[in-house]
Amino acid sequence: MDRLVKPDIKEANIIFTRLEKCSTTFRLTNLMHTMTVAVSLTTTNPSLLSVSSPLSILPPLGTSSFTLWLSKPSDHPPISTPLESIIVKSSVVVTGKANQEQLHRLFSRPGPQIFKDAIIPISFVGPQVVEFLLSPVIKQDNAYVLSKAISVCDESQLFALLRSAVKCGNCYITSTLIECGADLNKRDSSQRSLMSLAIQSGKADMLDLLIDSGYVVDNSVDRLLHDAAAMNRVDLLEILCLGYLDIDVNLVDLHGRTALHVAAIYGHIEVIQFLVSVGGSPDIADQHGWTSLHCASIAGQEEAVEFLMNCSVYVKYALTKDGKTAFDLAVEKGHSDLYDMLQLGDALHRAARLGDVSEIKRCLVEGAKVNGKDQNGWTPLHRAAFKGRVESVKVLLNNGANVDMVDGSGYTPLHRAVEAGHVQVALALIGNGAKANMKGLKGVVPLHLDSFKNHLSLVKPLCKDKERA
Repeated sequence: MDRLVKPDIKEANIIFTRLEKCSTTFRLTNLMHTMTVAVSLTTTNPSLLSVSSPLSILPPLGTSSFTLWLSKPSDHPPISTPLESIIVKSSVVVTGKANQEQLHRLFSRPGPQIFKDAIIPISFVGPQVVEFLLSPVIKQDNAYVLSKAISVCDESQLFALLRSAVKCGNCYITSTLIECGADLNKRDSSQRSLMSLAIQSGKADMLDLLIDSGYVVDNSVDRLLHDAAAMNRVDLLEILCLGYLDIDVNLVDLHGRTALHVAAIYGHIEVIQFLVSVGGSPDIADQHGWTSLHCASIAGQEEAVEFLMNCSVYVKYALTKDGKTAFDLAVEKGHSDLYDMLQLGDALHRAARLGDVSEIKRCLVEGAKVNGKDQNGWTPLHRAAFKGRVESVKVLLNNGANVDMVDGSGYTPLHRAVEAGHVQVALALIGNGAKANMKGLKGVVPLHLDSFKNHLSLVKPLCKDKERA
């Protein structure tokens, strides 16, 4: 005979609850038709786990229930490898009766009369066990413990655990939960999605997992690019754009702001560059009429302002609903480093063109960049030289203007002065170190321009004197 009694379970599963005396019940049945059987129940760790009625009598074909207890309440499940277990021993009681002392003596003496009927593994299961496996104290994945713990979880518990796993960035447990039926497209009461939590976790492989597992973007509530932009994570933006080729890069949030607005507020220049490269528009205004340039300007994000200015010709002239330009907002916050880019540069170029010396000086005092270029690469000195404004040229030179700065065509201010036939300007530039033999992109030397032939005899001696010096 192999055994005298039979348990109704193959494993004992205890649903673990923190700081409570957790338990589970099971039944043993006497397989003998005519004989009474004594039963001994012990655990491999008696200080941790105990069984009610460890020494019992079962009548012929009788069945009894037993309770397995976690002896002491714990803050975390006492997971061990190998698993703890219940050892079931039995023996025939000839008289049909025995007291506890007699049973103790019976099972304390090994021999052929003692049967080892079963070894029942003990598992701690339930959502709190999965949460424990997500904690940083667990250094490796325990597939068996995890699968057992998940097996007793209902739908709502699976979803809550899935959210926790995504937040923690644990791809293994996330994948296991999805395979066990957790709904990755379900949202919490605030409509927060798992993908948004994955972005918050900062784990790129988690985004890949959710995309591969079938996460569906809902444009009515998802603002995934906004989340990644706020975190300054270009890598996450790339994964989203590659994973969802139809994703709307100009999707707006409740305030009418795009992901580009968000990146501009924080000054995340690499994010801004990426979003523009995939179609993000700097001209889109939010519900208050603010473009991304307005956002960058009021936040004093100099690098972001400079980049956005180069993305759109008209964006710096855009007005909010309050009638304010990006320059106005920068002034409000005292971001003087932005004045030149947003307005003073224009004012300085205009003053140089008109020969307004006092306005030039005012612009320079207020922070305008003396070598700031316009869309054609012209500096204020190019402007003044081309228009023949000698006094403006002198003021600009005295304030650090680069005499040999080239424009978008490779021409220096001297080229432009010679081109327009302004002798006095050319002399002033050469007198301040301008290179008379410097070639433009087309190989043109300033003093060889046809338009300057009539003045060549006046300028050449001075050029020769400079060369000898």
